[in-house]
Amino acid sequence: MKILPFSKPCAGSGFVSVLLAKTLRSSTYKLALVAIGVFGALVIALFAYVRWSTASYVRGVADHALAVDLSALVEAESVGGRAALIAAIEGRSADPRFDDALYLLVGPSFQRLYGNLDRWPALATGAKGLVEIPPSSAAPPVRAEFATLANGDRLLVGRKIEGLNDFISEMDKALGSALILIFALAAAASVAVTWRTVGRIEAINATSRTIMQSGLDKRIPLRGSHDEWDELAENLNRMLERIQRLMAEVKQTTDNVAHDLRTPLARMRGRLEKARVQERDKEGDQRLIDGLLADLEDVLRMFASLVRISQIESYDLVKSFRSVDLSEIADDVVELFDAAAEKKNIDLQRSGEKTVIVRGDRDLLFDALANVMDNALKYGREGGLVTVEARQTTKGGMICISDDGPGVPESERHNIFKRFYRLERARGSPGNGLGLSLVSAVARLHGAVITLSDNSPGLRFQLAFPPLRRPATDQTARGV
Repeated sequence: MKILPFSKPCAGSGFVSVLLAKTLRSSTYKLALVAIGVFGALVIALFAYVRWSTASYVRGVADHALAVDLSALVEAESVGGRAALIAAIEGRSADPRFDDALYLLVGPSFQRLYGNLDRWPALATGAKGLVEIPPSSAAPPVRAEFATLANGDRLLVGRKIEGLNDFISEMDKALGSALILIFALAAAASVAVTWRTVGRIEAINATSRTIMQSGLDKRIPLRGSHDEWDELAENLNRMLERIQRLMAEVKQTTDNVAHDLRTPLARMRGRLEKARVQERDKEGDQRLIDGLLADLEDVLRMFASLVRISQIESYDLVKSFRSVDLSEIADDVVELFDAAAEKKNIDLQRSGEKTVIVRGDRDLLFDALANVMDNALKYGREGGLVTVEARQTTKGGMICISDDGPGVPESERHNIFKRFYRLERARGSPGNGLGLSLVSAVARLHGAVITLSDNSPGLRFQLAFPPLRRPATDQTARGV
């Protein structure tokens, strides 16, 4: 099957608007919005913590510097008195490293004694503490620490925090811009992902609608991205191929059943109509009844085979699988057909290993091998040779049945497993063309691979089983 490259079902703004509307209504988009909300809340909480921790750290560094400076000045006052304190303040005011420093020394009555600050701030109450003086038209914001000296004077040491506030303000702008960018990218990503998801789903829906309207010959387009959507499309396409093949087999089976039933039913009707106009004859009536029963037996056998194949293809029998000896089954099949081979003067030989363990259903495997053996004897050469070989390989169990008859043309080998299919030379022989269909169903059920090859002359039938998934148990006796 050829898969065409992906193309949009239709072009134009109408399709785009419909797809956009479906995108905005889709559960994927709504789920993406919920995820964005949760993610956004976590990001906001994280950014808030970063802002708070950064600002706290910067203020902590500034407060530590204030505490160190105030402690040094208090130490100077305790050693040299007020004059030494004023001299220390003068030295700091002249030092470029203290350009943003503010000092104020006041007396017990808050009269200004010295410093570069005009007045004692109203917020600095109590004996000591830390205050933040808000900005005014004449001064920037100040963070200050104050203390009461031993002589009753009060000393305030401050730092201008205009740069700190600017830093925090810039950080707020950066975090805010980052949040906006994150939310915008998340929203765009959610729309893009949802758009892509809805687009692929819509392609699958469009193909499904086409299939419902026109038939099973359509396939879901692939994009060649080899992602999970292409994998889903490939699986659905394989499922459609399987359904189409099964529908074709059902149609073929129906046609073949109708064809094969026409002959025995027409024969039975003709006999009954002939018997109706004839005088009653006990022997003739008995022959008629026997013939009708034989024809009905053929019909019932045909339906029984169809039901058997359907049961096998349902895969319900896998639950009862266990370890079985393939060599033992081969021995039983050879024993069963020994008389038939002798009747046709065919040499029936058995070779291979004595024990070949596979996992499966013994009765089904026996029926399958019996059908293959029946074909080998039926279409083999008079006075020819049929060999049955069972071996245990590294890849699993294997059994081969070979004959030296006319064989099957290579062009026909893929058809002989179809239901009711028969080669031209076999149409006159007994049978209904269901035997190898049953063999194929049993092989699929067991995960085995059928290989047909030339036996030069004749046909070689090989059935290769998968390796055992667990060690073989002792449950290999006959009938287990």
